[in-house]
Amino acid sequence: MTDQSPIRSGGRAARRAARAKPLADHLRPIRPGMEGGQYTPLTQAGMEAIHRAALTALEEIGLADAPASGVAYLTKAGAILGDDGRLRFPPALVEDALARANRSVTLCARDPAHDLELSGTRVHYGTAGAAVHLVDVEDNSYRECTLQDLHDAARITDTLDNIHFLQRPMVCRDITDNREMDLNTVYGCCSGTMKHVGTSFTDPAYIKDALEMLHIIAGGEDKWRERPFMSNSNCFVVPPMKFATESCLVMEEAIKGGMPVLLLSAGMAGATAPSTVAGAIVQAVAECLAGLVYVDAVQPGHPVIFGTWPFGLDLRSGAMTGGSGEQALLTSGCAQMHHFYGLPGGAAGGIADAKMPDMQAGWEQMCSNVMAGLSGCNMIYEAAGMHASLLGFCHESLILGDDLIGQAQRCVRGIEVNDETLALDQIREVCLGGPGHYLGTEQTLSRMETDHVYPSLANRSSPKEWDELGKPDLIRNATARKEEILSQRSRARFDPIIDKEIRARFNIHLPA
Repeated sequence: MTDQSPIRSGGRAARRAARAKPLADHLRPIRPGMEGGQYTPLTQAGMEAIHRAALTALEEIGLADAPASGVAYLTKAGAILGDDGRLRFPPALVEDALARANRSVTLCARDPAHDLELSGTRVHYGTAGAAVHLVDVEDNSYRECTLQDLHDAARITDTLDNIHFLQRPMVCRDITDNREMDLNTVYGCCSGTMKHVGTSFTDPAYIKDALEMLHIIAGGEDKWRERPFMSNSNCFVVPPMKFATESCLVMEEAIKGGMPVLLLSAGMAGATAPSTVAGAIVQAVAECLAGLVYVDAVQPGHPVIFGTWPFGLDLRSGAMTGGSGEQALLTSGCAQMHHFYGLPGGAAGGIADAKMPDMQAGWEQMCSNVMAGLSGCNMIYEAAGMHASLLGFCHESLILGDDLIGQAQRCVRGIEVNDETLALDQIREVCLGGPGHYLGTEQTLSRMETDHVYPSLANRSSPKEWDELGKPDLIRNATARKEEILSQRSRARFDPIIDKEIRARFNIHLPA
């Protein structure tokens, strides 16, 4: 046995070295775009009932407050403008738009390795929101967000395997001019990550300037239109059942500029949407169907994400409950409706009502992230970093969310059953004349990286080991990881010539 120990040690060292190397994408235990859809809280009859109710709402109630251009587009397509100023949608008009809608949308990234294919039940997790405060874990406080905070969030996102896209998660409160805020948001996000970016715009007049900047980054308008790496997150409705006039005009300009659009309906169940889960889904579906008809009327075939995004509400206090079981059901039910229509869709998951990254935040974020993933939601927005019911964003929580979403994705992947995974040969070998355990067997070692997800920061050591390691603290480790990431130059930074061109044209608030 003594003679064999160096060989065994060398074998272990070789295996450790092999495990340290990144796995090929097809061997990774989790990856973007895995198929969900195992969880189905709605029956087929339930989905059909929601669809019929949404069609009835569109035909009989309709939507108010469309801009003049929207009225022109929609009435030409077949919508009916009533004397009360509301646009009503005949079922045939809606069904025709559904028939023409894309069943698959690719959200491009500046790095094609991060392109997202939205179809079927393929699942992706990312950020989103419009937090006005940054969570400071050092002194348990909140302060206003800045452009630097947003840029740092983009840089952190770029390094995290399980955060698949960056939807602008916070508002730059240090820039008071709305045009400069929108343009600096584009700059701050795109110079921080090579992944797909989503953002909103406050005025349609700003789209032209934003597109000019995006054309410079892409290397020309033709290259931008070939691979648009930014999408417009568009709250085109003000629930219940009203168009958001200014946002609709933004949407029209984004469509003309070749920018994919997230049609976002964000009613509050019990306030601006019905209090029942089914009723809130009906209204969100009706509003997004109206948006789908709108986009189809402007430009048939334009890439659209069906963003049914209803939120939960604590009916005792009126507080938003983004971390509740009801929110998880709302998101999962919406995902099923996306599949019912065969449309690429997105909804909210991973929101914490907790003010800090604590135990409450953990259970709230995991509940909806797992259920949204299991339901096969294509785009799970607000999946990491969001606190205080979307009022606060936390860099440390974003980093911890990478671990949390890794475990959620492992649930999405499910259980593979085949001759190898049934492991009957292993059981026979171990039990009949073998060591009586599976530790260190060839099969265990060969599959430990492909079957299991290992957290980067979560601690799995024994109490004794934990004590010997100095009692590592999760939040402090996340802060250390944040500082490590931000100490390095962003791989998404622009070429100096491109950066100089952008700064000559626009007032960029980030230092060069």
